[in-house]
Amino acid sequence: MKVCTDACLFGALVANSQVPAAHCLDIGAGTGLLSLMYAQKDPLAIIDGVEIDNAAAEQANENFAASPWAGRLNIINADILDLPVEKKYGLIISNPPFFEDDLQSPDPFKNSAKNNTTLGLKQLLETVKKNLTAEGSFAVLLPYQRVDYFIGEAAKSGLYLTEQVLVKQTGKHEFFRGILFFSKKNCEQKRSEVIIKDTAGKYTPAFTSALKDYYLHL
Repeated sequence: MKVCTDACLFGALVANSQVPAAHCLDIGAGTGLLSLMYAQKDPLAIIDGVEIDNAAAEQANENFAASPWAGRLNIINADILDLPVEKKYGLIISNPPFFEDDLQSPDPFKNSAKNNTTLGLKQLLETVKKNLTAEGSFAVLLPYQRVDYFIGEAAKSGLYLTEQVLVKQTGKHEFFRGILFFSKKNCEQKRSEVIIKDTAGKYTPAFTSALKDYYLHL
């Protein structure tokens, strides 16, 4: 799957949040975008990316090896549900399968990347709870229409919303993505919005501020 703007925004907001985490887990790492973005900002974090698709995992491994942070990045080509919980993570990030219950593509590789053919949202929450430290944070990118459902399911599993960032393409569009942060502790919640482009089709100051360390021409 190609790198998309909302995934870049998600990666930047997570990296810029400066969550203290010696060990980070990227569930459904794809070709390694989120892991690389976090590694760029946190000079100490050791990051494990888990990716079930062979081709994507191979590409992630190549991308990690070519980066300045190769020594802190590790790709695991496996199903996260099959991995034993050998250590806890202070930060878990995931851009999980989108469009649960929506029409699927005839391309099985796109289905795995964009639909919950391999990892459902409830399974994701169960996995996060097992692998997250008591003080850790979990960040996830979701379609807007799944946000309220996911928050409710997360609370049932003992993961509580701490922050949500709702995303619009422009001021005239409806929200289309939600970036959510969770903790095992029930605390005060923050809410904000990000609009990607203004009426002139240029990136907004909020988007530019988030991505300036990652995009070459902002």
